[in-house]
Amino acid sequence: MKRTHYTNELIKAVGKEVVVTGWCFDVRSLGGLSFILLRDKEGLVQITAHKDKVSADVLKNCGKLHQEDVIGIRGKVVKSAKTKSGVEVIPSEIEIINKSQTPLPLDPREVTKANLDTQLDWRFLYFRTKEAKAIFKIQTVILKAFRNFFLDRGYIELQAPVIISSASEGGAELFTLPYFEKQAFLAQSPQLYKQMGAISFEKVFMVVPVFRAEKFDQPTHLNEIRQMDIEQAFSTDEDVMKVLEEVFVHILKQVKSECEEELRILGRELKIPKLPLKQITYTDAIELLKKNKEKIEWGEDFSKTQEKLLTKSVGEHTFFVKDWPTAIKAFYAMPHEDNPKICRAFDLIYDGVEVCSGTQRIHISELLIKQLKAKGLNPDNFKYYVDAFRYGSMPHAGWSIGLERLTMEITDRSNIKEVTMFPRDRNRITP
Repeated sequence: MKRTHYTNELIKAVGKEVVVTGWCFDVRSLGGLSFILLRDKEGLVQITAHKDKVSADVLKNCGKLHQEDVIGIRGKVVKSAKTKSGVEVIPSEIEIINKSQTPLPLDPREVTKANLDTQLDWRFLYFRTKEAKAIFKIQTVILKAFRNFFLDRGYIELQAPVIISSASEGGAELFTLPYFEKQAFLAQSPQLYKQMGAISFEKVFMVVPVFRAEKFDQPTHLNEIRQMDIEQAFSTDEDVMKVLEEVFVHILKQVKSECEEELRILGRELKIPKLPLKQITYTDAIELLKKNKEKIEWGEDFSKTQEKLLTKSVGEHTFFVKDWPTAIKAFYAMPHEDNPKICRAFDLIYDGVEVCSGTQRIHISELLIKQLKAKGLNPDNFKYYVDAFRYGSMPHAGWSIGLERLTMEITDRSNIKEVTMFPRDRNRITP
């Protein structure tokens, strides 16, 4: 059978013969009456087969159906006051396209909710649940809103490589791989490439996978994530912070507008912060934490617990922490001229979690070499990168949003694996 309508289109097809295709979400038989709930990508519709109104073949096929069988239904759409959609289909023909094996390892009806490991082991079955569809519809809208915001403003979409020859940000947390006669790495960041894009195209954005070979065991970390990045020329850290808060609010507004039903399914009430967002310095943040009797010293990064505590102390749902210690940020972060121990770096805290970080970059090759050495890195390994700033570079800045972490906070999930289609951590490389 060739589909003529999706389930959400049937309300406008009352009195017509249609063909709907999808999965058998549920099936019930009550004497001479059979009810099938057919699910497609748009929702559910009830198929009602009464022994006095349908053929013997239709009734026979109804008796063969089990949950998650793939089926096609030809029939007439009629109004119904008893169904949520307001319509039902009286079948004239049922085609069993493919049978599903039973029992199911995961119930897409979520009569009994599967634990996270089961959801990850049987990912394709979990994708059929209302919860999964809501999460990944929201993630799709996040991506669309991000891309459209920058395309509408004339940014170039940059395609950065995933295979690189040296560390993007320093450190040893890199996945290595043989590359013909050489050793290569999976990119831990597109940083070096987006800077090269900015000093040529002026304004660039990208969505790119990145890899961290760290033995994470935290609900906010994975070893493979997607980043939503921008980089722009003739800009300071303050310039790109303004862009960040604008696109951040734009994303939240688009999700709230386009995903009302999905947010309802997830029990999430989305609040839109007012602009401009509050800014506090790293030094002020340390003092706030100490007032709350947290054991932290200047020069240390915040724990996830401290990020949540800081949110309560600041009294804002969304805010910036800026002017970080140079020693704990990447080598390319521009130090303040009057105090090199502090750099032009910032984090965006949303709902008690850091979802974005950025900096103004070093565009002076001599200073870049100095900072590489200070981090214990060999400038010779970054020659192609350093050379890029010898031929007409300018002040530039940018930032990176973690797609999955932002999705986790928008959907109010407790673990980043829940909002990652196929998560990768130290123990999981399948499915």
